[in-house]
Amino acid sequence: MHDDKIFAIIIRNQFCDFGVKFVTPDDSSQQMAFMRHQKGKVIEPHIHNPVERIVQFTKEVLFIRKGKLRVDFYTNEQKYVESYILNAGDVILLSEGGHGFEVIEEIEMIEIKQGPYAGELDKIRFKDNNDIIIIK
Repeated sequence: MHDDKIFAIIIRNQFCDFGVKFVTPDDSSQQMAFMRHQKGKVIEPHIHNPVERIVQFTKEVLFIRKGKLRVDFYTNEQKYVESYILNAGDVILLSEGGHGFEVIEEIEMIEIKQGPYAGELDKIRFKDNNDIIIIK
């Protein structure tokens, strides 16, 4: 959280709970949940209805399969906020502000985000001129 905005939601590899646990607000344009069910649980077949949605900003989900990644958070004014370390099995939803990364240990990760991709129009790149302090 920064200035009452959710910059990111991290589900750590060791998190575990039964059922379906949505970690995003209902009005978020990207939804993320943790699910755990007993053997034999049936999830009924279903299709999704066409629902028109308006997406203003790209939100990304990263799944760290292997290695270690530092994620640095920035305000929309490009000011450094804080950093977190992600480990194998962690999942992060990036939803507000800016972000940058440094690979700490060789990683394999999967990225999921809204499309279609708009090329360089999709983002503003900037140089980090701040002192990075890892707090979590």
